[in-house]
Amino acid sequence: MKAAPKLDGTGWWLIGILSILWGGSFVMIEIGLRSYPPLTLAFARVALAVPPMMLAIRFMGERLPSEPRIWMLLTVVGALNCALPFSLFFWGQQYLDSGYASILNATTPLWGVIAAHFLTSDEKATPARIFGVLVGLAGIIVMVGPSAMKGLTHNLLAQIACLVSTLLYSFAAIYGRRLSQSALTPMAVATGQTIMAALLMLPIMLLVDQPWNMAMPRLDATIAALMLALISTALAYTLYFRLIDRSGASNAQLVAFLMPLFAVILGSLLLNEKLSAGQAGGAVLIAAGLVILDGRLFRRA
Repeated sequence: MKAAPKLDGTGWWLIGILSILWGGSFVMIEIGLRSYPPLTLAFARVALAVPPMMLAIRFMGERLPSEPRIWMLLTVVGALNCALPFSLFFWGQQYLDSGYASILNATTPLWGVIAAHFLTSDEKATPARIFGVLVGLAGIIVMVGPSAMKGLTHNLLAQIACLVSTLLYSFAAIYGRRLSQSALTPMAVATGQTIMAALLMLPIMLLVDQPWNMAMPRLDATIAALMLALISTALAYTLYFRLIDRSGASNAQLVAFLMPLFAVILGSLLLNEKLSAGQAGGAVLIAAGLVILDGRLFRRA
């Protein structure tokens, strides 16, 4: 029987690098939004990431699929995992600090447990996981609650948009299980979904943003957009799937624990952002919920 993959020194290095790359993406989004509309910035993130990802596939000796049925699946996953959530999240981050947005993004595993319980037959929630979800949801209520009392403000709508994005991520993970039954490698899936997301977003971005009418963008915003595509998407995906191959999918999920930490630190250093006491308290509850969902801390006890 094949032994379960374990984290070695290289695996921990990859987790640390990915936490910085994806934590930093929230800062890059905020800087990019200084000049680019949300849809344009989201489209740039996926479109500019495609060429280096295709080069990575060629370098790794892998190939994209040729069957139309597989490309239809990749289109759905690209919509659920990139096009729709990126568009919503980038819109929402116009009104939210980068660190706060990263904490909302970290709720994805909570929705994943709920979605898997109702939409699959083999991933029903256990009492421990239900308790973890409830703790995490309590954290969301603590963070969002004061805004909800003020009515439908831009801030509240932005938080809702970010949370809907994380729900879409969980749907994408469940739907994407169909692709796991194919011969596609994880890197081919990531590249294929990114290609289809860019194709889906292109006509909508052109219609809504009309980028030819935009003013000359700021240099820092353009650099942020390039870093978002090349570093936080193309490079990060490549490293992420190397981490999965080396250390397993369960260990790779540890990135979700560290990513908000780096996002908050980078937001504080680069953008002078600060979390309120309520936001910090909600973040602690969400982190506790994730720890309970993960379960490994209790298995070691």
